[in-house]
Amino acid sequence: MGVFSKVHRFREAGEAANVRNVERFGEPRRSLFTSSKVMTLHHRIEITDADENVLYRAETKFPSLHDKTEIYDVHDRHVAHIEKKFFTLHERHFITMEDGSSFQLSNELFHLIKDVSNLEGLGWQLKGNILGLNFELYDEKGEIIAVIAQKLFSLHDKYCIDIYRPEYEKEVVAILITLQHMIRDREAASSSSSSSSSSSN
Repeated sequence: MGVFSKVHRFREAGEAANVRNVERFGEPRRSLFTSSKVMTLHHRIEITDADENVLYRAETKFPSLHDKTEIYDVHDRHVAHIEKKFFTLHERHFITMEDGSSFQLSNELFHLIKDVSNLEGLGWQLKGNILGLNFELYDEKGEIIAVIAQKLFSLHDKYCIDIYRPEYEKEVVAILITLQHMIRDREAASSSSSSSSSSSN
């Protein structure tokens, strides 16, 4: 698992922290895990701790023109609202936290294998690696906040999140949920494009 673990950083709950993350950033203060559940009229994502206790859930109603998503904590308290904005050069999602703060995330990071996207309104940076399905989140000073990794070949969009700044946990969860929606949209667009290309041939 050594070499693969250094390249791809996903792990299941209960497994040791990724060796590359520990080498670069130390042991995470907290780790969260997600799994998606698709029902008839809802797309639901559950976020659990290392003991598989549900801490947050995100729900998206279908059909939803603006991909509106609500995030709640384990006590059903509202955490954040996420909404997609259409008709922009770069697909853009707006995130509004329950305390009234807000920020934006666009899909410009998907233009290259490795790129950097600023989270407008926070001053943070999201560095992404599409091939490795790994993302690193840094604050305005360049200090690590969290590392996000997706499981390869998973039917339920599984992610693990190593958090180094627990005070930003809710923002990290909102960013993760937004990323999942953006990656899913990107895959759907790619699949649609491939299907159109095949049918035209």
